[in-house]
Amino acid sequence: MSTNMQFPRVACDRNPAPVAPAGSNPSAGGPSNAGVESSQAAPAGCSRRRFLQAAAAAGIGLNRGPAHAAAPIAPQPLALGLDNFAVRAMNWKAQALLEYAARLQLDSLFITDLFAFESLEDGHLRELRQRAVDQGIALIVGSWSICPTSLSFKTDWGNADEHLALGLRVAAALGSPVFRVILGSRRDRMTEGGIEGRIADTVRVLKAARSRALDLGLKIAVENHAGDMHSTELVRLIEEAGSDYVGANLDAGNATWTLEDPLDNLENLGRYTVSTSLRDSAMWESENGVTIQWTAMGEGVVDWKKYFARFAELCPEVPVNIETISGFNHELPVNKEDYWQAWPQGKPPKYDRFLALARDGRPRSPHQHPAGGDRQAAEQKTQQGEFERSVRYCRELGLGRKR
Repeated sequence: MSTNMQFPRVACDRNPAPVAPAGSNPSAGGPSNAGVESSQAAPAGCSRRRFLQAAAAAGIGLNRGPAHAAAPIAPQPLALGLDNFAVRAMNWKAQALLEYAARLQLDSLFITDLFAFESLEDGHLRELRQRAVDQGIALIVGSWSICPTSLSFKTDWGNADEHLALGLRVAAALGSPVFRVILGSRRDRMTEGGIEGRIADTVRVLKAARSRALDLGLKIAVENHAGDMHSTELVRLIEEAGSDYVGANLDAGNATWTLEDPLDNLENLGRYTVSTSLRDSAMWESENGVTIQWTAMGEGVVDWKKYFARFAELCPEVPVNIETISGFNHELPVNKEDYWQAWPQGKPPKYDRFLALARDGRPRSPHQHPAGGDRQAAEQKTQQGEFERSVRYCRELGLGRKR
């Protein structure tokens, strides 16, 4: 395992000219503190020295941008990790997830819900953090909606401001450089005020947390989630809130639900990306429009060689976390006039490229478990199988920093 890699605390430069080469880090002889921005503060209760040691041991690099680039060296492979929703049927808590990630020799573990932790006390979280450091695994943490007017919002963690404050504290204790959140889902596009109203409400919550996030040296990663925002809408949210502390959690599967070619979605969001949840998608033309089935990596329409080549230019030190969610078909009835009520500005940019992917696709049947037997066990087997196939596929493309 290399020891010259840390995890990004800042998004890729929004106007890279030129993009710093992947792997433009200190020499392999060990992590250097030179050039580390003051915003990279150690979380409360953790010395700066130990904080930097933990970041280095995690095996993921800071994405400082061209102004901080060292002399060019050979690019490192993209880091490869697990988004825990990929194996949700296992009902594993954080320690079990960490053991699974270690067994598969992954570089990162993205725990996307706070219920996966047995305790949110700082002491417990720091113990988990140390276990991850010992395994050379970078921890990333996330939760749910922080938009108080979203149909997806829940009060499990208090109001929106309390939820975000809690998440930032948890991220700091775990050594996660980001705290991932969502706005909501496609249903929010049809609420009063539409998605623009929900974006405005989310921006207000984010701005109230700006000082806290900056003091902790953390980024708040907002995901393009379940058809809520097109990538251009998410970019606007990030810019309105402030890209100094807000970035994107890039989800290639969700891009298809907002009528995007995942490559175009990457092009728009890559420079803001601080975390990821990636999977493939199958697409085809259907009676009412376009039907999508999410798939394991390499089993859909995405040209991943091209995707990861561009990813390595835009955000080379952000881990590729796999979030497979497969087996069901979702039709977007774009041929029906009332569908476009959710899109008052009309068809989004490059909609024709999205349609081209569908024209080239072939229908697929939804996954069905064999009749009888233990359905939960069957689903667990399916989820683990799809995730592990995806890991193997990504490694065949050269991803992963552990060999």
